[in-house]
Amino acid sequence: MDGAQTIRLRRNSYRIGTEDTERFVIPVEAPIAIETNGIAYAVMMGTPIEIEDFVTGFLLAEGLAGGGEIGEVAVHWVENGEWGTGCVARVNLPPERLSLIVERARRRTGDSSCGICGIEGVEAALRPLPPLSRRSAAGPEAIRRGLDALDAMQRLGRETRATHAAAFCSEEGDLLAIREDVGRHNALDKLVGALVRGGIDPAQGFVVMTSRCSYELVEKTVRAGIPLLVTISAPTDLAVRRARAAGLSLCVVARDDAMLVIGDTQPSDEGATPLVEP
Repeated sequence: MDGAQTIRLRRNSYRIGTEDTERFVIPVEAPIAIETNGIAYAVMMGTPIEIEDFVTGFLLAEGLAGGGEIGEVAVHWVENGEWGTGCVARVNLPPERLSLIVERARRRTGDSSCGICGIEGVEAALRPLPPLSRRSAAGPEAIRRGLDALDAMQRLGRETRATHAAAFCSEEGDLLAIREDVGRHNALDKLVGALVRGGIDPAQGFVVMTSRCSYELVEKTVRAGIPLLVTISAPTDLAVRRARAAGLSLCVVARDDAMLVIGDTQPSDEGATPLVEP
C-alpha cells in the first residue's frame, strides 16, 4: 500500500473572486491492529507502510520481546468501506511471553503510540530505564551530515509536508536507514524495527528525528540501545530527565549552523549547564 494519496481541492485567495483547483498530496492514515499469539493487543493509527518494521519496533518498545524473539509478521489488509483500508498484523512470540501479553492486553484501556495509555499508575508509566552500555562517538560534523541526509531522503515528507521521519546514521554521519509516518513515535518504532530486521547494531550510531524531543522518544531510543538522539525541535523537561537517568545524550534544536547539546551529566557536575532545573 502506498503511503500517500492525491486529492483535488480548491485554492481560495484572500482576495474576493479568485480561486482555482489543484492536486494535493496527503499522507495515508489508517488503523493498524497488532495481534500477538492470537490475542488482540493494540490498534494504532499510522501510515500503513513498512508494517513489519513497525510491529517489530513497537513490540520491542513495549518490552514484550527481544529482537531475536520476534518472528514473521503476517499482514492482512482489511477494507473498511468509506474509511478506506486498514490492516491486521499477526505475530507469534515465544510461549514464555504469553502471560505478559495477557496481562498487558487486559490492562490496556486505550491505544496510542505514545506507549502510556492503559498503564496503571504513575510508577508503572515511569518505570526505570535500562542504562546504556556505551556513549556515542559521533561528533558535530557527523551530526550535520546526518541532518543533511535526513532532509534529502524524506520522500513522503517532500510529497505531503505532513509526516515525520526518523533516520539512523553511523557515527561518521552516513545514513543507514530511514522510516516515515504521520506519527513521530511510529516513525521511530519503524526505524528500530528496521535495524533489528536488518542486523544493524543500534549502539554504533545515532538517531535523527524531525520532531520535538518528547519523553517517549527518549524511552524508545534507550530501550533500543541507541546512545544518541538528535531532534530538530526542543525537548520537554521529562525527556531531559529521563535521558540523563539512562545516560542518553541529546542534541536538540538541531539546525544547519548549530545545535544544543545535552549530555548525560547531572546539573551539579562541574562545568555543566543544565537546560532545566532539577
